[in-house]
Amino acid sequence: IQNDQCKEMESTADKWVKLTDNGEWGSHSVTLKSGSNILYWRTTGILMGSKVVKPVLVKNITIEGVAYTSECFACKPGTFSDKPGASGCRVCPRDTYSEKGAKECTKCKEEMYYAEEGSSACIERPPCTSKDFFQIHTPCDKEGKTQIMYKWIEPKICREDLPDALTLPPSGERQDCPPCNPGFYNNASSSCTPCPPGTFSDGTQECKACPAGTEPALGFEYKWWNILPGNMKTSCFNVGNSKCDGMNGWEVAGDHIQSGAGGSDNDYLILSLHIPGFKPPTSVTGATGSELGRITFIFETICSADCVLYFMADVNRKNTNVVESWEKSKERQSYTHIISKNASFTFTWAFQRINEGQDSRQFINDMAKIYSITVTNAVDGVASSCRACALGSEQSGSSCVPCPPGHYIEKESSQCKECPANTFLSIHQVYGREACIPCGPGSKSTKDHSACFSDCLVSYVKDNQSLNYNFSNLSQVGSLMSGPSFTSRGTKFFHFFNISLCGNEGKKMAICTDNITDVTLKDMVAESEDFSNFVGAFVCQSTIIPSDSKGFRTALALQSNSLADRFLGATVETVLENISIKADMFPPSPSKIPDVHFFYKSSTVTTSCENGRATVVTMRCNPHKPDQGELSVPSSCPAGTCDGCTFYFLWESAEACPLCTEQDYHEIEGACKKGFQETLYVWNEPKHCIKGVPLPEKRTSTCETVDFWLKVGAGVGAFTAVLLIALTCYFWKKNQKLEYKYSKLVMTTNSKECELPAADSCAIMEGEDNEEEIVYSNKQSLLGKLKSLATK
Repeated sequence: IQNDQCKEMESTADKWVKLTDNGEWGSHSVTLKSGSNILYWRTTGILMGSKVVKPVLVKNITIEGVAYTSECFACKPGTFSDKPGASGCRVCPRDTYSEKGAKECTKCKEEMYYAEEGSSACIERPPCTSKDFFQIHTPCDKEGKTQIMYKWIEPKICREDLPDALTLPPSGERQDCPPCNPGFYNNASSSCTPCPPGTFSDGTQECKACPAGTEPALGFEYKWWNILPGNMKTSCFNVGNSKCDGMNGWEVAGDHIQSGAGGSDNDYLILSLHIPGFKPPTSVTGATGSELGRITFIFETICSADCVLYFMADVNRKNTNVVESWEKSKERQSYTHIISKNASFTFTWAFQRINEGQDSRQFINDMAKIYSITVTNAVDGVASSCRACALGSEQSGSSCVPCPPGHYIEKESSQCKECPANTFLSIHQVYGREACIPCGPGSKSTKDHSACFSDCLVSYVKDNQSLNYNFSNLSQVGSLMSGPSFTSRGTKFFHFFNISLCGNEGKKMAICTDNITDVTLKDMVAESEDFSNFVGAFVCQSTIIPSDSKGFRTALALQSNSLADRFLGATVETVLENISIKADMFPPSPSKIPDVHFFYKSSTVTTSCENGRATVVTMRCNPHKPDQGELSVPSSCPAGTCDGCTFYFLWESAEACPLCTEQDYHEIEGACKKGFQETLYVWNEPKHCIKGVPLPEKRTSTCETVDFWLKVGAGVGAFTAVLLIALTCYFWKKNQKLEYKYSKLVMTTNSKECELPAADSCAIMEGEDNEEEIVYSNKQSLLGKLKSLATK
């Protein structure tokens, strides 16, 4: 609501219009202020690139409190008013017409002309063709026969008396009725009756009681279509007219059920199946797995135009969401949808031949066929077979009892046995030890063995080196918004992801919600079991439309879905359970620390992803990105996926580094000072570890300083030098004396050759030394011996 200056009036909660079911009209009132008021309506149910399934219709607008009008308006063509002062005009009925300002409607000549409701002229009736009638099967009679009947499509607008016109084929051909559907039996009448509780039947025989040690496998299996089952309904709905109201949207045809004729090619031909709830087998009643039941149907579409088949699910009659859709012709195929919550479901199939506004009937032969519909674990289901169950005691006649969570049925004793550690119980099979499936690498089972999860601890051993990771600080939900993308019409949107990596005892903490309705977060929490747009998973995705994209006051979140609801394992290997990550998916790591890959799987099957979706979160050690680090997607796949089925994320953080060990630091010894020496411990650079073994404290030890030894060395050196000098002087002086005595001896010898003088005295005078004492020895020294050997 805006004023005359195009400014929005006060924003109140009553601007949101409540959603209604198909065919239901709701009333919404708003209080206007005095003065000028500009009213505008805006829809926020935006579907990315797909066709609109549920349009918004406005039937009537009434404004009270305004001044009386200054003039009366003539009724438009196709309407009339037979009373003066009327507040509105009435629509002309079928096969009548009116011009502008008419007081009454004029009848057409019905033999030659026809007119739809609200027509301004009559239309000539065309010749009848094969598109104007259809075939049905009557219910079985007491003889087990059904008749093939042909009927004109109502209202009949063609003529049989024109040239080349077809007449209605003869009806009444009798055929054998198909057998009853599994879980039903023929009680000697023309109808099929459900088997009593505790019994089963394949549809061709009478119901039998289940053998001892077994219980009925409840559900529905519709594969024979003689009459429409009691929990199914069919209808026809058109956005722009009411021509097909009251028509059957689908018709039974023996071994299949097919879409009906409808009134126009753009009619929605609707088939619905109501299941009040789901109940797992008695033996696994206490289990807490993610699957309570499943619905599987086999179908095909035969189309010459742009037909669409929608499969939708309504939870507790609150909101209908499109689960999957198929366009144009599709070969016979099977589709399965898994039920993960115990609630009342209404499954709907809607077939539309063309999505155009014109009320034509050109593609009457385009149809959808459903051959079988199977629902497991339905509360009010019937049984076509029996399955083994756990017995209350070892007596063969005892009744079935529920096994505690995480227990399987032992084949030999039919007793409940707990699954071994680090295994989880299969949802589909609880009989035998093989029902306990081992958990993947780096994972452990929950206490009730319902699933496997990561406790954030991962170990890796290679070349006698052990790396231990602890991702506990990354157990909180991480978020990532991809770069902007644009629809074909230029609307900007983003992909928003929430990731719950590990911990939390296996709880799926990543939550994505749609905010395109007026449901508040408080209401979502209070009604989380029923709110279908409330998605909890390990990895979930939402499409975000910014507030400036379409003029909204707040950003819109829509199309929330789960990408990972089962944890497979955490390993440094790049392949796990046929899920692989290419080496060039992300830039190479600058360090030699190996990346750890977390593998997840989603059980939701789509047309493009027949095996469900998968997610790989790569954890990379990056010391430069502390705390929560940074999440990113591959540069080659900005939406996080290259094929729509497998999603890849890179989480870089210092918290993704391995725990520190003794091999991640080294010691440095300090100088010896005053008899003490310090030893320091420092981390290896670059450091690629966190926590783990702490860095040892500084260590101090005794030592002998270098100064002391320098002084000792200097003293010894000086003493040695003095000693060498003294010895040198001593031997020099000794040599001088020997040289003197030798020269004196030579002189004395020379004098004797001539004349020997008389000796002055033989006595030693006072003060003289006996320096002439010479001792001769015949013994050779070591040096002399060496010299003599050398001369020989």
